[in-house]
Amino acid sequence: MPQGRPRILVPGKINKRVLDRLPDHFEPVFVAAVDPALITPELATGVSGIAVQGKVSADFMDAFRNLEIIANFGVGYDGVDAAHAGRKGITVTNTPDVLTEEVADTTIGLLLNTVRQLPQAENWLRAGRWVREGAFALSPLTLRGRTVGLYGMGRIGLAIAKRVESFGVAIHYHTRTPREGLAYTYHPTLKGMAEAVDTIIVIVPGTESTAKTINAEILVALGANGVLINVGRGSTVDEAALTDALKRGVIAGAGLDVFENEPHVGEDLMALENVSLLPHVGSASQATRDAMADLVVDNLVAWFTTGKALTPVPETPFTRKAG
Repeated sequence: MPQGRPRILVPGKINKRVLDRLPDHFEPVFVAAVDPALITPELATGVSGIAVQGKVSADFMDAFRNLEIIANFGVGYDGVDAAHAGRKGITVTNTPDVLTEEVADTTIGLLLNTVRQLPQAENWLRAGRWVREGAFALSPLTLRGRTVGLYGMGRIGLAIAKRVESFGVAIHYHTRTPREGLAYTYHPTLKGMAEAVDTIIVIVPGTESTAKTINAEILVALGANGVLINVGRGSTVDEAALTDALKRGVIAGAGLDVFENEPHVGEDLMALENVSLLPHVGSASQATRDAMADLVVDNLVAWFTTGKALTPVPETPFTRKAG
């Protein structure tokens, strides 16, 4: 191993392509988990970067004296304390854009699965029930004539909206501030949007301000014909309130790719027939995950060779200090 290469710490598991590429540019070192107790004095002074697929807490950052950059695998970086990193002058990067189209595609599939019950229909066929019992029951819901509200209108939200638009449905959205140049109907409040639509697609990050914002009040406002799709973060939805609403017919159905306590999903939720559930596979194609892994490594390479990360998060718009 050539000497003088930056040491990049990998805490816990990360995509294999990251592991395959790191030795071409860096000296990778490993610990079992994001735990300050695992950081030896040698690592505390010798590590200048972290490549991570998961959480990085403030106390873990504080264990390093010369940490410059944290390269996060994923567009969402709510697990990394970016505010603390910003105060310490540590750059945090994520992997936007490369997964946008894949997640948008998955969202449309989940929406169609939810309103047309396509997984249930396939299971009917595979179980031999079409032969024994006849045709699968008519789906009680349809995408025809729906009004779709996007909770979140970032890169992925825009890509979802463009796809939904092709189905000929009306599109509304709620964000903190309206986006210029959009013809979609803007709502300054989430409840106002819920009252105006019958389908909500959630694509906001998991932050304190979005935690459990899809609650019982919003579900009541969505109404008995309502459908909720969540491809953002599980923390955004009050899962107990959603399960209750689905049981009692407060809303008609839901499609979820993310959950409050992944990988654990409540048994009451799984027992319901008016839900479509996916195991957080929004961006889970080989091609997309390879692109995400490449961006993790490319951010590290760019930082240590040019002094600028490719995709720093807004909280850490730093350049590398000389030397």
